[in-house]
Order: sequence, then C-alpha cells, then structure tokens
Amino acid sequence: MDYAGEHLLPGQLGHFFIVLSLVASLVATFAYFMATRTKPEQDAGYWKRLGRFAFITECISVFAIFGILFYIIYNHLFEYKYAWQHSSLSLEFKYLLACFWEGQEGSFLLWSIWHCVLGLILIKTSKKWEAPVMTVVSFAQVWLATMIAGIYIFGHNIGSNPFLLLRDSGVLDGAAALHIDLDVTQPLKPDYLLSIRDGNDLNPLLQNYWMVIHPPVLFLGFASTIVPFAFAVAGLWTKNFGDWVKQAIPWTLFATAVLGVGIMMGGMWAYESLTFGGYWAWDPVENASLVPWLILVSGLHTLLIYKHSGHSLRSAYLFLILSFLFVLYSTFLTRSGILGETSVHAFTDLGMNKQLFLFMYSFVWLAGIIGAKNLRSILGVLAIATVLALLSNYVNIAWLGSLALLTGIGFTIYQIQTQVPTVQKEEATSSREFWMFIGSLVFFLSAIVIITQTSLPVFNQLFAIKKAPSEDPEFAYNNIQIYVAVILALLTAVTQYLKYKNTPSSYFWKKIVTPTVITAILSVALFAMYDITYTKKGPMFQGAIWLAVVCSIYAMVANISYIWLGLKGSLKLSGGSIAHFGFGMVLFAILISSSNKEILSRNTSGIFVPLGEGSKENPGENLTLVKGIKTDMGKYWVTYESDSMHPKKQQWYYNIHFQRKDGKEDFILQPNAFVNYKGNAGLMANPSSRHYLDHDVFTYITSLPDPEQQKKDTTTFKTNVLKPGDSLFYSNGFMILEDVVAKTNLPEDLFGKEGSLHEASVKIFSKNGTSYTKVPRLAIAKGELLALPDTTLAESLVLQLQKVNPDKSIELGVKESDAVMKYVTLKAYKFPYIILLWLGVAITAIGILVSMVRRIQLNRLKAEKLEI
Repeated sequence: MDYAGEHLLPGQLGHFFIVLSLVASLVATFAYFMATRTKPEQDAGYWKRLGRFAFITECISVFAIFGILFYIIYNHLFEYKYAWQHSSLSLEFKYLLACFWEGQEGSFLLWSIWHCVLGLILIKTSKKWEAPVMTVVSFAQVWLATMIAGIYIFGHNIGSNPFLLLRDSGVLDGAAALHIDLDVTQPLKPDYLLSIRDGNDLNPLLQNYWMVIHPPVLFLGFASTIVPFAFAVAGLWTKNFGDWVKQAIPWTLFATAVLGVGIMMGGMWAYESLTFGGYWAWDPVENASLVPWLILVSGLHTLLIYKHSGHSLRSAYLFLILSFLFVLYSTFLTRSGILGETSVHAFTDLGMNKQLFLFMYSFVWLAGIIGAKNLRSILGVLAIATVLALLSNYVNIAWLGSLALLTGIGFTIYQIQTQVPTVQKEEATSSREFWMFIGSLVFFLSAIVIITQTSLPVFNQLFAIKKAPSEDPEFAYNNIQIYVAVILALLTAVTQYLKYKNTPSSYFWKKIVTPTVITAILSVALFAMYDITYTKKGPMFQGAIWLAVVCSIYAMVANISYIWLGLKGSLKLSGGSIAHFGFGMVLFAILISSSNKEILSRNTSGIFVPLGEGSKENPGENLTLVKGIKTDMGKYWVTYESDSMHPKKQQWYYNIHFQRKDGKEDFILQPNAFVNYKGNAGLMANPSSRHYLDHDVFTYITSLPDPEQQKKDTTTFKTNVLKPGDSLFYSNGFMILEDVVAKTNLPEDLFGKEGSLHEASVKIFSKNGTSYTKVPRLAIAKGELLALPDTTLAESLVLQLQKVNPDKSIELGVKESDAVMKYVTLKAYKFPYIILLWLGVAITAIGILVSMVRRIQLNRLKAEKLEI
C-alpha cells in the first residue's frame, strides 16, 4: 500500500549506507588483520591498501548516514520514528543536532564518526603500527555498525535502525483512529500521516545549549580511548612489547585531556541546567564516565615511567586495556536499562542487551586471544571464549556472564604477565618512578571502588539480592574519596622534585623546602581569614577536608615553583606541571565550594506550599515568593516580578529581582520550568546563576502553581453578612470589617446621575503574624452594579463587596483558592569560588595538551634523525 506524503528515498539511502558501512568495516578489519599477519612486505602492502580503501569507504558511509539522518530531523519528516520521537516543529534550530544524539542510535553513530576521524589520522601517522592498530579500530567500527543496522540474521534483530518508519515501529498499532474502519487489525489509512501533526519533542531537560556541545566532546573522549588500547593490543600481538609506547603517549595525553574536559562539561551542564544543587552528584552515569578516565590517567603515568626508566610496562598494558574496557562497560550500564531507576542520565532499554554484552565481551577477550604466543594458543583461548559465551547465553545462570568477562580479563593479564618483559631491579623509594607508580595505583584503586559502588544494581540482578544503596550516597563516596584526594594532592606536589631512578635526599629537601614553607604560610592565612565548615558529618570528616585543602594548596604551590625552579620558566617544557597545578586547583575548588556551600533561601515568608510528591527538598530551605511582593532572603530583598510563557510549549520563564539590602547591587535571575510537559507530570526546572569572581548565586524553582489547574478553578464566593467591627474567620486567619464608606460626588459621564461607589475597609490578620488592609468596592454606574474585588495573593484570598445595606451592614463574598496566588518557590545557594573549578579544569587540559604537542615534536625529531 502506498501512503500519502511519505518521503521514502532518504530512508532507503540511509539503510544502504548502513549496510555499506557494516560491510566496509568487516573488509577493513579482515584486510588489516591479514596485513599484520602477512610476512612478505609486498603482500602486506596489498592488504594494507585494501584496508585503507575499505576504511575510507566506511568513513564516507558513516558521514552519509549522519547527513541523511540530520536531513530527516531538520525537515521534520515524522514518517520516520527517530524524527518523530526526538524532535518537534517547535524545537529551535540549535537543538536539532541535540535531537540527533539524544537517542541511542544517534549516539552510537556519533561515536562511530569520531572513530572515523581518529582512524584517518592513524592511517596518516602510525606508520608501521597502522595495520595492527587499525585492525582494532575497524573491529570496533564493525560493532558500532551493528548497533544501527536494524537487520535480521537467523531471526534475530541486530541493532536499531534510525531510519525505521513510524508505521513499522509499532507505535501506531494501537491508534484506532489511524487505521482503516477504526479497526486496529486493519492496515493504516493511506493518509495516516496527515494526523501526525507534530513530533514527541526533545526531552525538556535536554533543551539546553550544553546538549549541543557536551555529548560530542564526551564521545570524542570515549572514542579516543580506543587508540591507546589498540596500541597496547598491537604490542601484545606483534610481540614488539615496548616499541609502541612512543607513539601511544601523545594519543593517551589527548584522550586524557578530551575525556576529562567532556566529563567536567557534564558537570557544568548539571550545575547550570539540572537541580542537583551542584555540579556532581555521584550519579551512576557520571561515575561510569569518570572511572575510565581515572584508569587512563594511571595508564598515562605508567607509560611515562616506562619511557624514562623501563619500569611499569606491564602496568601500562593493563591500565590502557582496562580504560577502554570500562568505556564499554559504562556503555552497557547506561544503555541496558539497568540504571534506569538510579540515574537521571540512563537511556531506556532498546532490547539490545545481548548485543551490548557481546560488544563488550569481544573486546574483553581480544587481547587475551590475539596476544597468545602461537596459533595453537590463539585457537585454544578462542575456543574457551566461545564456549563461555554460549553458556552465558543458553544456561539460565545470571552470574555466568560475569564469570566469562572476568575469565577474559584473566587471560589478558596472563598474556601480559608471561610475555611482556620487566626490569628485575626494583625501583628505589627515592625515585620519581616509584611514587608515580604509587599515584597510578591510587587512581586505579579509586576507580575500582567507585565502579563497585556504582554497579550495585548489576549485583542485585546477577545474584538476586536486594541490597539498597546507602541512605546518603554522596557521603558514601566522599568518605573514601576525600582521603584519595589527600594522597593524590601530596604526590602531585612532591613527585616532580624527585629524579628518575634515584634522588639524593639533600637535593630533594633543598628543592622542596621553599614550596613547603609557602604552603604553610598560605594555609595558615586561609584558615585565619576563611572559615571552612562542613560539620554535619562529624569532626573526622571536617579534619579530612582541612587536610585535603592544605594538600591541594601544596600541589598548586609546588608545581608553580617547579616551573620556575626546575624548568627555568620554560612553559613548553612545563606541560606536566601545568596540568598538575590545574589538578590541584580542581581539588581545592571542589573542597571549598562543596564544604562552604551556603543555603540562601531560608523560608522567611512563612508560606509553605507543596513541593511535589517524592520531593527530597527541605521545606525550610525553600522560599516562596508571591508575585510583586518583596521578600527577605538574607542580605537580599527578592521579588518575583514577572513571568512569560514559551509561545509553542508549556515552558514558563520567571524574572526574579535580587536587591542587596545595602543598596550596592541588584540583578535579575531567570530560572525557567516545564510544567506537565508532553505527559511528564510535575515540574522540570532549569536553574539560573549569577557569577562573581569569588562565588555564584545559584537558583532553581522547586514549586509553582499548576497553570492548568488555575485555568480550571471553579471555586465560588461564599457570602457573609457583616457590620463594622464584626470579625470573620478564614482558613489561615481572620478578618475584621473596619468601616464602610459611600462616595457620591462622582463623574456623571461615568456613573450617571444616581451613581455611587461603596468601599469596605477590611483588616486581614494571618496566622503567620502578617496583616493586610484590603478595600473591595461596589459601584452603581448608570443603573448597573459592578463589583471590584480586592485580592490578597499571599493568602490566596479574594474579597468581593456584593451589597451594602442602609444600616452599613454589607454582604461580603469571600473566596479562597490556590489559583489566586501567583507564586514561585525558589531554592538558592551560594557557591564560593566555583570559578576556580572551571579554571582548574581548563588549566589541566591545557597542560596535558602542551605535553602532547611536546611529545609529538620529540617523536618527529627522532624520526627525522633516523631518516638522516
């Protein structure tokens, strides 16, 4: 059947390029594999050329898929499920790219795009390592291509096709109005598309500029971890166990910088756009991205140790391999649906859990298989991996899959331990490499602790247990990581003052004394002038914070000193020290901003409104602002001045005016919120902040009236007869009729000859001690009665003068309704020195990139000398 209005050509072209990309990546993998295995140089060159051609074809296909899918989204072709599910007609242009990677298919495609870019650079630069390294990259592309394939093999669906038509997706199966004869057993109407007037829209919490820039950077970080992994696997495979390190170091530096920036961009997004009350909440998805970075940092430092001393090569293999494997594990966690109830970031389950598991499984076993000593060993390990995979799939024992993964890691460790050479002489405890290794080990152990805590939902499923997370999950992490921070800050401070292999004690103490004294002076001054308080977790934790602050200052001072004392101020040689200084600043900013975070929005209005079912907010820390009424907030007067609505969606914007009580400053913050949007009941808020050099004022909305309920308000006036001096109770206090005044000398053109205006003065006394004087009026104009009510927004109270009797008694209509009061409830924090955190991240990344450029230059110089 032909369906009117459908544009089928883009989808057909997209599906063609998906299949082409899958085939091309398979060919590239096989060709590069053969180029690595083939000994005659001429034959290896033939396979390498085929591999390049296939990989370039793969790249063209991936970019074509991207272009076609964006064309579908941009042109609102809602006959395609992806466009309907993730976009809408009301969506601003800047968010159309965000629609692309909101869904799983688009995010896999984004990952694949970055692999293409990195692969093309590797083809150009990796020289003798091209074939084995590109075998690994191409193999990853095979798996990523299967994730968007949407094809059936032996009755099993492989991947989720982003070009799936809406009518084929099952979404419309239950929509009787779109079927012939209103019968869902009949086909869809030929003109069904006329009823699809709009898309489902981008998730409201993702309608933020960070959604445009954060995922591409983060996925570049994820994608780049495959390069050090591929070099490590190539070293095991070719038995050139240490030659790859020189080329791998710049790539590892790049991956460390980009992934770290990507993670902290997520922190900035959370800070500016989510209601965590900060930039980090130890959310499982945040942790899943942090863990690979921590292990990658361990791998980077062990690579540097090997480069300068010959030690720690085995550790470098292990850390670089595990960093990419944990990227795959984080992918499995976030996309399998396991974290759906514990994380705000997790994707929904698309039914690809087995495919995601096999993706991870194949790379867990890859190094153990191709790194085996000979063909017989390779076939043996491959057989074990296959048997365990089949058992995991067909035997109904949940933990078998975990056992199979751990076995694969075990085989990799075995290959590393039995084949990779090591220096038999132990490092001296006075050497730089010894303490660098200790630091790497601390990073690694920290990562293992974090991922173990994060994986609790997985353990619950595997072992059928119901272990609940900690009542205070944030402290459960902080209580351990605070001591990790102390150790790392100390090592970051002192390690660069040590020499490789051995350091005379007199040399070390002579160099370290100056930064130590400066740190002591700065620390005393800081604690004397600035009160670092975090007493709610007891004196031990408070003491740990103080110690960590001192150590982070030490890290900054020692590395600045080293640039001038050890490197004579040469910035191009100072990449490591710059990065370490930035890392110390990050630790310092985290400690200061978190421990001295101040709640500004203490409830001084006496108005308590519902904060929503399941809300974890403390009512005493949320201030309700009634529109137009100046309210006390610490050193500020705060007024809810105005609001506006998005022209096309249920999104409200609020202007909140802050005025310093000393008159030195005033500013407007503009938090916004989605209310009951697209079937999402309740409130979804986006914060607004005011930035200063030494702090931020950070606000977000926690409650507001339901606009739909206000429209449906059916509350009526209750009539009461009162005389001057009479009192009347209402739900939140009482009122007294003070006087009734009649005015007769009125403009005749407005009121007529017999016109009059009656005013009733009513004093209202609220339970919270506040009083108001209200004057409802009743006009007689040209023979008609016109009541002019007076409203007390803070009390949700409307008074209407309905009748005035000759004895001055009146009939007063009283209406109490939540729909009367226009208010917002606000949570406001003061974050001290938060700018230091973002500056520290930038400095750390710059330092790493300076080191990367320096390493690339050294590699080129060495290559040029060899050619000469």
